[in-house]
Amino acid sequence: MAKVSYYTAEGLEKLKKELHELKTKGRADMARQIQEARDKGDLSENAEYDAAKDAQGLLELKISKLEALLSNARLIDESNIDTSKVSILSNVKIKNQKNNMEFTYTLVAEEEADLKTGKISVESPIGKGLLGKKVGDVAEIKIPAGLVAFEVLEISR
Repeated sequence: MAKVSYYTAEGLEKLKKELHELKTKGRADMARQIQEARDKGDLSENAEYDAAKDAQGLLELKISKLEALLSNARLIDESNIDTSKVSILSNVKIKNQKNNMEFTYTLVAEEEADLKTGKISVESPIGKGLLGKKVGDVAEIKIPAGLVAFEVLEISR
């Protein structure tokens, strides 16, 4: 059984737009490239044609992966988010206990993660380590740099 992923309305819409773009413009562009390569002569010795067919296969693979992802996607009802503990779509303010630096992150689905905007995946080491924690809890999380202790300072929506 495929894994169910939870998305914000914005994240789900972005996935749907990407799929639509690939199915319409992406497939049309690919068909045009294949036709142009086919028009250049003998297909048995046409590297451009082979490359276009390979690219078409990759495009179709990406489309099928997105379709599978969307078929198991669920929209999160943001009004039902429990702010007593860290969960998906929680805004979490944490403090690194070693250097006292504070960070605020929003936990999101893997496909919506964007560190520049403060969105981290619930599948990331920090995301997994924070899930279920309450204000005042300390999460010891193994990251590539080693074991780091983060104190949960605040949870909001």
